[in-house]
Amino acid sequence: MNILSIQSSVAYGHVGNSAAVFPLQRLGVEVWPVNTVHFSNHTGYGEWRGPLLAADDVREVIRGVEERGALARADAVLSGYQGGEEVGAVILDTVARVKELRPEAVYCCDPVMGDVGRGFFVRPGIPEFMRDRVVPRADIITPNHFELDFLAGRSTRTLEEVLTAIDEVRERGPRDVLVTSVLHADIEPGTVELVAVGADGAAYATTTPLLPILPNGCGDVTAALYLAHLLATGSPATALARVASSVFAVLERTIAAGTREIQLIASQDDIAHPTERFAVRRLR
Repeated sequence: MNILSIQSSVAYGHVGNSAAVFPLQRLGVEVWPVNTVHFSNHTGYGEWRGPLLAADDVREVIRGVEERGALARADAVLSGYQGGEEVGAVILDTVARVKELRPEAVYCCDPVMGDVGRGFFVRPGIPEFMRDRVVPRADIITPNHFELDFLAGRSTRTLEEVLTAIDEVRERGPRDVLVTSVLHADIEPGTVELVAVGADGAAYATTTPLLPILPNGCGDVTAALYLAHLLATGSPATALARVASSVFAVLERTIAAGTREIQLIASQDDIAHPTERFAVRRLR
């Protein structure tokens, strides 16, 4: 399996490509990372150093990858935080080129925009760009609950409302949707859910304990792992079970280590060989 991953990169810690590439490689995936920024660390620290790459520079790197004949062998394009419309346009052009060369290839978009309690943390105009131009072009999307509500234009408080919002977003293009950090009226206190809807409309959910940690990079890991497992198995339920187990193991080790950065390296066996410790139930 070959995945072209167009995301940010940091030297210290794990976000963007620095969170997605290693887990994919541990699953045996060949990854071609194209970086949109190269920062010293993620911006959650409040200070960082390094360049934001110009859209033309990102395009040139991708052009060089194509010149090696690689785009015609890509099974998927993966993107996360896009930063600006210019880089987003490069990503969309790349998706179109990959699908021209390999029609069966898919585009997985993690529509990074914001989160509950934080609101939007991207610059003005990006949420609308993601909703109106990027998400309709994606085959797979992995929003969190906050981002799903924005994409659907509604506030969802019950599980049924979450499923309705997913269906409305799927009508605009994406066939597979994974929603993370789902909290609804019927959920048991102290837990959180992941909800997945596949191309056939079948819906699944899994429930995990809500851990006292909100680290950067887990969404990037989740999107990468869900894409890889979905492509490998063709089963949203299996992909959901494996992702939930792997990401929960990463969070547990991060808490135990008392670190701000997620413990990807220490959790690599749980990534490569997930135990599927959380049951997946079919919703419809």
